[in-house]
Amino acid sequence: MSESLTLPSPHGGEGGQVVEVVAAVIERGGRVLIARRHAGSHLGGLWEFPGGKRQAGETAEAALVREIREELGAAVSVGGLLDDVEWHYPEKTVRLRFFQCALEGEPRAAEGQEIAWVAPADLGGYEFPPADEGLVARLRRR
Repeated sequence: MSESLTLPSPHGGEGGQVVEVVAAVIERGGRVLIARRHAGSHLGGLWEFPGGKRQAGETAEAALVREIREELGAAVSVGGLLDDVEWHYPEKTVRLRFFQCALEGEPRAAEGQEIAWVAPADLGGYEFPPADEGLVARLRRR
């Protein structure tokens, strides 16, 4: 198993580390694909855009392709960068990059997580991590 990429942070959470994370904004038929974080994980129970930690030596795009294959059992085409957020949680700092993506085939919850296709206007009915809130607000206004 590869080691996730962490970088020193001048402003960071505990330990002064920045965790590099990538996320896919996948839209199909007027809906956005979201996934619920496992209960025992950091921010467990909250909804998020599928993705995960970038590993050392891995590009953001390659990390997203790997994460979507692992989480959703599907291939993905990575498009443009939608947002780049650095968020300081008490326990760590996360640098989160959101990319517009197109899913090839049907997603399945390969890691046992709950997934849902949601109309952008309905995203407000789901609780997201604070780092996702700016993008969620923009998607809801579409």
